[in-house]
Amino acid sequence: MDHRILAVYAIAAASTFHPVPGRAECEVSSGPKTGALVELYTSEGCSSCPPADRRLSHLREALDPAADVVPLALHVSYWDYIGWKDPFAQVGFGVRQKHLAEANRLRTVYTPQFFVGGSDFRSSGRALRDEVRRVNGTAATASIQLKAASSQKGVLALSAEATAQAGAGPAALYLAVAENGLVSKVARGENGGATLLHDHVVRAWIGPIPLTGGSARMRREIELPPAWNRARLEVAAFVQDESTGKVLQAIAALHCSGSPDPIVSAPQL
Repeated sequence: MDHRILAVYAIAAASTFHPVPGRAECEVSSGPKTGALVELYTSEGCSSCPPADRRLSHLREALDPAADVVPLALHVSYWDYIGWKDPFAQVGFGVRQKHLAEANRLRTVYTPQFFVGGSDFRSSGRALRDEVRRVNGTAATASIQLKAASSQKGVLALSAEATAQAGAGPAALYLAVAENGLVSKVARGENGGATLLHDHVVRAWIGPIPLTGGSARMRREIELPPAWNRARLEVAAFVQDESTGKVLQAIAALHCSGSPDPIVSAPQL
């Protein structure tokens, strides 16, 4: 798995956001309620995935205005063999999907597959909005502080601290860097001839970082590949119970590089 960057996405409604004048820098701290991590496991080689990709892209606009949601798109590589190699896929994302499936006592994985707060989610319609609302209404059992700053030389500096309440299971901190506004012209496979648009695509992943004695701390500098659009990156972090897969807290840092929000409209959920 590419450990160069982590994608973290947070909602200002439940966290404190501190822009730093003159620098592409931001800082977020989690609040008393639980942010809803929404993970979509997807592939450009899957003909049923584009509608799910669009649903994730417009997720925030389709939820309650104050919803605290952290959407991440994790592209898996296990469909590459059927004719199209997904340029955003990482083998490690399939490994994570399998781990979450086992924690949820599922016999198989599939695409597109949503997990909300670490739990398998298969309902449609307004059920997703209701589930995010339920997660947000739960008191958080972990806290996160996240800082991100990018330089003109193309280096992204990340630092994060996390703590979990006593009595929680074995927990770990994860971070990610995701990119919005990605476009692919698919030449072969089930989506051959289609132009696909993607948001919240995880480009790099850091973790798991075990919480020892109930806390963890991480600092890292990352060189941003030239192909990544720095104006459309977002950084995210979450704490997960490693035994159950349950997400104890999730936050995201938006617009750390002055990036515009690519989401312009919202479908009905």
